[in-house]
Amino acid sequence: MPQITPITSESLQAKIRQLLPSQIGFGEDLQAQNVIVPIVDLTQTAQGSTLPQDLQQALNFGGATEFRANNSTVTIASVGGFWRMVACASIRQETGFNTNNKIVINDGASDKILWQQTLENSSDTLFLSNNVDFIVFLRSTDTLSVTSLSDSAFFAGSARQVADITGNLINPTGFTFE
Repeated sequence: MPQITPITSESLQAKIRQLLPSQIGFGEDLQAQNVIVPIVDLTQTAQGSTLPQDLQQALNFGGATEFRANNSTVTIASVGGFWRMVACASIRQETGFNTNNKIVINDGASDKILWQQTLENSSDTLFLSNNVDFIVFLRSTDTLSVTSLSDSAFFAGSARQVADITGNLINPTGFTFE
């Protein structure tokens, strides 16, 4: 015969209130029962119809936008949403010049520098190289670009849209579940 027993644990009740805010105010105590109740999880994750995050963000042949900037500015993306960008920025410092590479979001009126690599004027010959790998969110009016401000500054890499502007994930081009 099924038995239902109240659970009087403030820490468990606090956790339920935290995780399930819609349950606040019902006033019922937690209860346990000695009957096994099967639970069927119908979410996409349980069905195996979603990719794990690291696989979903994979760069791929069909979905990659490759770029290369050398003494120039190159627009990488102008479509709103979430973009993954992987690149290498390198500078060879020549005497007498300030040199830099930067990643910029422009909203149509002004630039916002997201990342910058700089070698300032020096009497020495220097070399600097950095890898970047991050996710950027663009509003519908934003553009993402890289700028390389010298003949001895290079910025090359690839970008891929990983989710649209409303957060719907975009799987790698050509991927389908079996």
